[in-house]
Amino acid sequence: MSQYNSKVLLKDFDASNGLDRGASKFKELLWYIFKTLFFLTAIPYPSSFKIWILKTFGAKIGNGVVIKPRVNIHFPWKLNIANNVWIGEEAFLLNFEPLIIGNNVCISQRSFLCGGNHNFKNPSMPYRNGPITLKDGCWVGACSFIGPNVTIGVDTVVTVGSVVTQNIGDNLVTSVIPTNFVKQRWS
Repeated sequence: MSQYNSKVLLKDFDASNGLDRGASKFKELLWYIFKTLFFLTAIPYPSSFKIWILKTFGAKIGNGVVIKPRVNIHFPWKLNIANNVWIGEEAFLLNFEPLIIGNNVCISQRSFLCGGNHNFKNPSMPYRNGPITLKDGCWVGACSFIGPNVTIGVDTVVTVGSVVTQNIGDNLVTSVIPTNFVKQRWS
């Protein structure tokens, strides 16, 4: 018997509560098949082909977009990419809510743009998702994490391995790693 007395009641979690999938189950299933075959693979399919697939599933995408192999896009119908954007290998775009990417943006390899989260103060852990906006000219460094409800400003650089959970203004170079947060979870 565990000495740990958890207040978390994951048995009460309801995945349908608080998440607007934005498409039918059939469309989502079809997307997962296409994603597995053409996006999650290491085969370097041309970006133009991948963009055509994304547009077919409802994404809005401009010109000059490069999508490298093994990029994981969750809901293409909630994706808006402007012109001249580069998305590096193994980037993960968990866009439960709209993901808006401006012109001339670089999302480096293994970056995780996470528009999904849970309310850890509620024992059933309901969703508290939010959109992510990357404004024109910003650069998200490799292996960075961008959380929900975050806007990265114009021409701002998020350095390698950063964790960003708050908005960042324009024309900055930032390494945001909130390591000083120590408090009681249940208070």
